[in-house]
Amino acid sequence: MVEKKKHDTKGFSDIMDWETYRKWTRTTAEYPKDREEEYLMIGLANEVGEVLGKYKKHLRGDMMVLQDFREGLIDELGDVMWYFARICDTLDVKMYEVMVRNMNKLTDRLDRDVIKGEGDKR
Repeated sequence: MVEKKKHDTKGFSDIMDWETYRKWTRTTAEYPKDREEEYLMIGLANEVGEVLGKYKKHLRGDMMVLQDFREGLIDELGDVMWYFARICDTLDVKMYEVMVRNMNKLTDRLDRDVIKGEGDKR
């Protein structure tokens, strides 16, 4: 007998967009709500660290099969995306707003030929 999953994601990939995903993350958000922002910021940093850890091991030669490395990165990047989406949701920021602002900032830097360099206000 095959046990049915409690939460079925079948068909989600057909309709997935940033806002659908951001709202969906609410269903998997299990953490202390009184320390939500702190928890999410630390979680994001932790998951970025896991991405870097996989890359470090790849550089060292631990992951010899490129496909395994790619799959591991996709899994970790998904966790990064979950934390990013949760942070956006708790701050009531639309994920597309973040993307558009970033695109505008980087396009402006390209136009002014200052894409390289340091500082947020260059």
